[in-house]
Amino acid sequence: MIKMTEFARRRKDLMQQTGPDSIIILNAAPVMARNHYHEFPYRQNSDFYYLTGFKEPEAVMVLAPKRKNGEFILFNRVRDRHEEIWNGYRAGQKGACKDFGADEAFPIHDFEKMLPELLAGREKIYCAIGTSSTFDRIILNALNTVRAQVRSGVHAPSTIMDIQPDLHEMRVFKSPAEIALMRKAAEISAKAHMRAMQTCKPGMYEYQLEAEMTHEFLHHGARQHAYTPIIGSGGNACILHYISNDNIIKKNDLVLIDAGSEYDYYASDVTRTFPANGKFSGEHRAIYEIVLAAQLAGIKAVKPGTAWNQIDKIVTKIITQGLIHIGLLKGTLDDLIEKQACTPFYMHRSGHWIGLDTHDAGRYKINDKWRKLEPGMVRTVEPGIYISADTPGVPARWHNIGVRIEDDIVVTQNGHENLSHAAPKKMADIEALMATS
Repeated sequence: MIKMTEFARRRKDLMQQTGPDSIIILNAAPVMARNHYHEFPYRQNSDFYYLTGFKEPEAVMVLAPKRKNGEFILFNRVRDRHEEIWNGYRAGQKGACKDFGADEAFPIHDFEKMLPELLAGREKIYCAIGTSSTFDRIILNALNTVRAQVRSGVHAPSTIMDIQPDLHEMRVFKSPAEIALMRKAAEISAKAHMRAMQTCKPGMYEYQLEAEMTHEFLHHGARQHAYTPIIGSGGNACILHYISNDNIIKKNDLVLIDAGSEYDYYASDVTRTFPANGKFSGEHRAIYEIVLAAQLAGIKAVKPGTAWNQIDKIVTKIITQGLIHIGLLKGTLDDLIEKQACTPFYMHRSGHWIGLDTHDAGRYKINDKWRKLEPGMVRTVEPGIYISADTPGVPARWHNIGVRIEDDIVVTQNGHENLSHAAPKKMADIEALMATS
């Protein structure tokens, strides 16, 4: 659990970056309608949550450095007994101050009325430009109201800045408390992947494995998936973002599961591939060995000072070597790497940032150079090989084999920590686990 003191520190750090003449304004995520009567389960905007810990909709955070009555202002819903009977507790304005550390809190319906006064005397407005046209208009309308008072001696902001670059750079570096939550999410995901391996039987539907994983998530307190799960068997494993999960699993299929839990707002992202019948065949084994070797080498390279793209290079080299070895690529290694010849079989990068979002905020390059890994960063390592039936020039015995292996890796002072290591990925370990079902 993230303590309120950590949220307060984040707000203070951000205000120091924007300067004392700034004002920072962020709005909560909107409620999304599922149909005319029901809504999707609410999930707070990650940036908003990162700075406030506040999980309710219809809210706006304002940070006003050096403001006399307090720097952190929260506009949120009022307490309403009728609404709370039907839809649950609201913090209200007292709760916003008492439980979430706001210096002042006001009803959300007062925000537009009060915003011009808050903008007056400020030089720069920081907000998430372009994420909500409605909210952009509210800020511009308030700015024009202040501009209209210039002849009365009111100073209007002269600059509108995007807060996301500064805020997202902060989010790249995880605190010990954040890493603890991500470790928990990954541990739950590992249990779920093991459950799927143990319960998988030819003749099951893919969605039945999805149900097993969801059960394990919920059982351990992860109330939702971090993203829509991918449960792909046979040729479906060759579709990178396959989410239909409605095919029957066949005896000779490999099953690729890319699924991770979200625990207290923090994501995990774990992929394992295993044989539906519990035994890797010759072709399955050959492809799996290549991907596993690439992934282990990629993980080994995760340490302070390693450039982001270096892991891509390591992974690509091993996959290309492996495809040459089994005869699916022909030529010299260097030439094939230069031509990106493995792209028909491996068409994505080796990983991404992970945190509050599965594909988390943060830049991959600084000043047009691939950034180097530093302690506190968390990334995935996820090579794969995918051979669909329509891949040109590939003998039929290799068709419909899709393998991806993915783990969540923290950069530490001396190397790395694999948060999802408990999910087995050595072939012998997978086969042994499946034999116990």
